[in-house]
Amino acid sequence: MNQNLILIGYIVPVVVGLVLMTPAGTSIGNMLVGRNPLMIHARRRHMLGMNLVAFTGFVVSAHTLWISNKISEGGNVCSSATVFSCDDVLGNAAYNTDPVFGLSWGLIGMAAFGALLFITNSVGKEPDSLWAERYLKYGMYMTGAGLAVIALLVSYEVEMGKICQFCTMAHISNVVALFGFWRAGQMHDRGEWNDNTEIISKGDGENKE
Repeated sequence: MNQNLILIGYIVPVVVGLVLMTPAGTSIGNMLVGRNPLMIHARRRHMLGMNLVAFTGFVVSAHTLWISNKISEGGNVCSSATVFSCDDVLGNAAYNTDPVFGLSWGLIGMAAFGALLFITNSVGKEPDSLWAERYLKYGMYMTGAGLAVIALLVSYEVEMGKICQFCTMAHISNVVALFGFWRAGQMHDRGEWNDNTEIISKGDGENKE
């Protein structure tokens, strides 16, 4: 299968997830209201977006692990003479594992995004629980720490003079997830977390008329 098509398949849900986390997601929410009336609420749209991003990060991390294993068996997946060559990056034995435990970066990414997916899915189902806000902070700390890992991996790519498209997609997913956790905290602080926020606002507007 064309690897560029697969890459597009990863880009689309991350972009949709990011849009759902912003005010621009209101238009998408309005389109989804017919199927799910609860999508009228900003918090539900936000958590749906975060789930999409975390899930995509998990899948793309699994994909990079599969590519690493495929290369170790003597195969090739997306080798290229251009700067974009995931085979050259993921097939480099000196850089495709972490320097402390020797674990594949793809496996580490799966574990990290799996934990983020657990957080976003749990908070999405029980947003008013006492632990929900604390879990969101954990997610923000995790994705914040992920920036250091991204910087290390990008330094490897710079040294090799090659870029792994799928690794970059995982990096972008982490950055978008960090934004999502940060904005969720802002929604808490501004009192936009409850489902009835928009309904109350609309009701106030009608009363004023």
